[in-house]
Amino acid sequence: MTYFLLLCGLLFLICGGELLVRGATAVAIKFKVSPLLIGLTLVGFGTSMPELVTSVEAAFANAPGIAVGNVIGSNIANALLIMGLAAMIMPVTIQKNSLKRDGIALAIATIMCLIAVRFGHLTNWIGMIFLACLAAYIFIAFQQERNQVSVNDDMQPKVSPAVHTIFPAIIMVIAGFVLTIAGAKFLVQSSIILATALGVSKTVIGLTIVAVGTSLPELVISVVAALRGQSALAFGNVIGSNIYNIFGILGVTALIKPIEVPPQIRDIDIWVLGATTVFLLIAAFTNRRISRAEGSIMLIAYLAYALSLTLRVAA
Repeated sequence: MTYFLLLCGLLFLICGGELLVRGATAVAIKFKVSPLLIGLTLVGFGTSMPELVTSVEAAFANAPGIAVGNVIGSNIANALLIMGLAAMIMPVTIQKNSLKRDGIALAIATIMCLIAVRFGHLTNWIGMIFLACLAAYIFIAFQQERNQVSVNDDMQPKVSPAVHTIFPAIIMVIAGFVLTIAGAKFLVQSSIILATALGVSKTVIGLTIVAVGTSLPELVISVVAALRGQSALAFGNVIGSNIYNIFGILGVTALIKPIEVPPQIRDIDIWVLGATTVFLLIAAFTNRRISRAEGSIMLIAYLAYALSLTLRVAA
């Protein structure tokens, strides 16, 4: 029954996030919101909605290992597992302008996350600072992208609306919220039960099953993009998701309910995230391309990290 709830939670999160993005995009277009702004906000938040709802639910369930581990583990999985798979399918080419802006933003976000996690307590103030940084990032990105796009050749959102009238779109948004909230509850509660039954810490469950599970939308988008020869989209998806996860997910979660950071994440996993981000950015800035060889190194590194978590459990 626990595994069934776990699976239902993951499915609800994925379906809910998809409905939410498509419905919100359709509503925004109906109200003549810029497609560029939709791409930078609604789509970005929508694909990170599983992580957001899961971390908030875990915080209220007094499971900080899942709340924080979900974000740290998701970012590690994005950078190593998802980016590695995408590069193995097709070498990832990277646009110069987005690499400079988003690469710097990711570096700043990761450094701030490292400092906050090492502090040991994610307070309301840290949450507000993170959200302010996210707002600044969105504003800068919007200004830069708007200057590069002509009025007659506006960018389209990454996710096209599935409906063309307002009422079905609103229904999709409501259904998306309901599914993501229900999915988060199922996922968090089943993860807590599973951790207790297996004698495994909630932190390990948060860093692995929950983190990879909530990253499935990013995995699907990046792999499909690579298969279609749009590898630059895969890189942008990973970088953007990691920025949103730190500034948005941790920011909102800490603002709603302050979190104590588990010692394991504070002493080990946050450094893994830092090293992972450094490697990803070095690989990206090297000829603005991530090769298959670098992708294979990323996959091996993630397998080694997963093995280290297993050994920690055994110890």
